Amino acid sequence: MALILFNKPYGVLCQFSPERGGPPRPTLADFVKVPGVYPAGRLDTDSEGLLLLTDDGRLQSRIADPRFKMAKTYLAQVEGEPDEAALALLRKGVTLKDGLTLPAEAERIDDPALWPRDPPVRFRKSVPDCWISLTIREGKNRQVRRMTAAVGHPTLRLVRWRVGDWSLEGIGQGEWREV
Repeated sequence: MALILFNKPYGVLCQFSPERGGPPRPTLADFVKVPGVYPAGRLDTDSEGLLLLTDDGRLQSRIADPRFKMAKTYLAQVEGEPDEAALALLRKGVTLKDGLTLPAEAERIDDPALWPRDPPVRFRKSVPDCWISLTIREGKNRQVRRMTAAVGHPTLRLVRWRVGDWSLEGIGQGEWREV
């Protein structure tokens, strides 16, 4: 059984084959040269961070299936500076178009020591930003981005740092490690 922890860069498709008809974009095949593995879950093209790849269907299901509610921790650079009331809403659950999210763990954090993003996040002198850590146990489409926007703090940069017990600790951007 193979389990690979990959630090997916911004702009990389979360699949091994290129999209048809769209602009050429890097894929997992440009980084991970291990046959027979596939992503356990998804990570949007404009999100970065931990992506788990495996050749074990049961493990893939345990990681990705919402029934198992595996915790996923994201570091989100958000527009503005969320106060305790906004964080409390995230902790309680936020109503989105497709329903109420499960309660999340949410806290403001110091700027994390991350690799620079290419392209960089747009800087605006007149609008402050800050970082929050958000841990969710479900996987609605673009959920973290929609949650932060729903409480008035759109996400500028999103990095998945942890899935279950696995984290990005010690894995550089575009690098991977087998565990």
